[in-house]
Amino acid sequence: MPFRAETVVAVLMLVLCLCGVNTWAQAPVAYGLSVSVENAKKAAAAALAEARKNNWTMAIAIVDPGGNLVYYEKMDQTQIASATIAIEKARTAALFKRPTKVFHDAVAGGGAGLRFLSMPGVVAVEGGVPLLINNQIVGAIGVSGDSSDHDGVCAQAGAAALK
Repeated sequence: MPFRAETVVAVLMLVLCLCGVNTWAQAPVAYGLSVSVENAKKAAAAALAEARKNNWTMAIAIVDPGGNLVYYEKMDQTQIASATIAIEKARTAALFKRPTKVFHDAVAGGGAGLRFLSMPGVVAVEGGVPLLINNQIVGAIGVSGDSSDHDGVCAQAGAAALK
């Protein structure tokens, strides 16, 4: 049974409208003012508490929306490389307005996701999360020191402390 042209056009218009709504709903959150030192310490304390609870050693970095370091703390016995990695995870989350797990998952999926490996400033490892206050990005937290999923758990705990 052939479709009428009007029906096809109507269905296409409906699909385009629904796609537009979905795309708009996924638009990145706006940047706000920079995270205060007080709030940076609060987020770091929550992340460190989660790490201590699980006997993980971590480095914690908090950056402003531009990726500039606001606060940093490293637990004793944390591997030295984690200092730099935590800062870079936080910068990635702030500058790209999304958790580093998004890049982690895209790269793990292979194919087109591998393009993120060539993007400047992208750390494609879980553990970086934007910090939101009043639904605006005020900075990001980066955590490194254990497995990437453990880093992510601590980063989420830190981000949740500001909501």
